Amino acid sequence: MNERDALRALAADLPHAGDDAAVVDGTVITTDMLHERTDFPPGTTRYTAGWRAVGASLSDVAAMGAKATAAVAVYADAAFDDEKLDRFVEGAVDVCEAVDAEYVGGDLDTHDEFTTASTAIGDASDAGVVTRAGARPGDALCVTGEWGRSAAALRLFERGDGGDDEAVERANGLFRFTPRVADGLALADRATAMMDSSDGLARSLHQLAEASEVGFELDPDRLPVHPAVDAVAEGPADRFELAAYFGEDFELVCAVPEDAVEPAREACPGGLTRMGRVVDAADGVTADGDPLPDRGYTHG
Repeated sequence: MNERDALRALAADLPHAGDDAAVVDGTVITTDMLHERTDFPPGTTRYTAGWRAVGASLSDVAAMGAKATAAVAVYADAAFDDEKLDRFVEGAVDVCEAVDAEYVGGDLDTHDEFTTASTAIGDASDAGVVTRAGARPGDALCVTGEWGRSAAALRLFERGDGGDDEAVERANGLFRFTPRVADGLALADRATAMMDSSDGLARSLHQLAEASEVGFELDPDRLPVHPAVDAVAEGPADRFELAAYFGEDFELVCAVPEDAVEPAREACPGGLTRMGRVVDAADGVTADGDPLPDRGYTHG
């Protein structure tokens, strides 16, 4: 059973689960777990790990259109290295400060593999939260930011295995994304459905389509690709692969009524790109008229 199947199986017994975050009495809460072997390539600094781990949870708060307020994290390793631990906490503090939230502590444990679990909380905006379930045919399909940065980082980390220290430094910089909390707040009273892109654009569209019982028509040429992708991609097909399927970019994917697209674009500090439209469920999820595979990052 993979992660998506497990979530479906749990949904009946956990009414607050199933979206990017749970909402209880106006409080938004979410948690994530990351492991060294699967989430932190060789060369990832502890500062980057702290930033990225806590940032992943803050991104889920952003996807609900909520204001992030605080975060905690668990830090587990085979042995406690004071410098590594300090750098991890520094990264966690800095990513929180980047979105006007506060890092307030966590827990320490021993483990044979560096592992971290983070939890972020936030407050629903006056407009309420944005779920995955409200997209309507005729809405515009929009995304924030630029895509493929994490895929580009992975390739640079791989170059670092060959001794390229500059590539490792660039890779760490790309891994330290800014959670789109400000953009989520700007979209809270405009988007009809929204989620973050941790599993990749293609998979996110299929998840939104399932939750909203709609389809999506995507124009791949409009996808805003991060410049770092062009430096590592092996041709146009690989470029789209890295931007659309790799995942872990933590951008926002949303449906917005046509008359709200321009105001939403002006309000989003991370940028907002219209790249398609919501269609009937029977039309499925397509790119340039062809079915877009439900492919992306999967846990297990």
